[in-house]
Amino acid sequence: MPETTAFGPDDLDSYLRRIGWEGERRADAATLRGVHLAHGRAIPFENLDPLRGTVPSLAPADLIAKLVRGGRRGGYCYEHNMLLATVLEALGFGVTLLTARVVVGAQRFEDRPRTHMALLVEVPGDPRPYLADVGFGARGALLEAVPLTVDVEFHDAGRRHRLVHAPHSGPLELWVLEAHETSETFEASGGGSWQAQYAFTLEPFERPDFEVINWHIATNPRSPFSRRAYVQRSTPDRHLLLDGPLLTETHADGTVERRELTDETEARRVLDEEFGIAVPDGTRLLP
Repeated sequence: MPETTAFGPDDLDSYLRRIGWEGERRADAATLRGVHLAHGRAIPFENLDPLRGTVPSLAPADLIAKLVRGGRRGGYCYEHNMLLATVLEALGFGVTLLTARVVVGAQRFEDRPRTHMALLVEVPGDPRPYLADVGFGARGALLEAVPLTVDVEFHDAGRRHRLVHAPHSGPLELWVLEAHETSETFEASGGGSWQAQYAFTLEPFERPDFEVINWHIATNPRSPFSRRAYVQRSTPDRHLLLDGPLLTETHADGTVERRELTDETEARRVLDEEFGIAVPDGTRLLP
């Protein structure tokens, strides 16, 4: 397992340039929200390494090389959130690593394994911890970190979220992140409603735990991330999603456009021009 090391000044400078952050470098709530939003809009979500049979490294130096200095790659949840955790620690925040069950569309939360990573962030001088997560590959993802407060609606850069408690059999409170879905931006919902995204407790996990989870998700033949391309990018005016051959573009006004990519050359061009991703040699994007 790689050792945990803090970023050096050059690494932090490179990261902040990568995400376009020119604000303060203070450990306060405004910086946390700003860095979170800038990261989510600058670095795309993608699973191209697992798709081509490679387990992504979570070592800090490798995350910097791929997601920051490489300039034209992204990563999936463990890479994004491990990178953000290390950056936040370098800025003076306290960070606890959490695991979550992705429960979108689930009838029972217990039927889903803990395969997602999220962060609990402590801001010096602020009694409230914050939930941060730049690695949730879905339209219901947080754009900004939100206080860990139950039954309060948050507006994060145009999206609406809330945290609720759900009953379960364990000794710890079960928190659920919900996103407000409307018919304009989520056609399948049939109207405005709160939809559960993932469920988590506040039990702390360590970096070696995610080495195991990361390996499992990258190599299990039943994992969706090892079987098909899943790429997304959020900008202020639209959200792009490539799920297998299906490209979905959701505009800020709620209009949705979909088309199926049928040519490998076209798929590579779309990732290059629309997602800002340089596809590694040997990667097959379409079935």
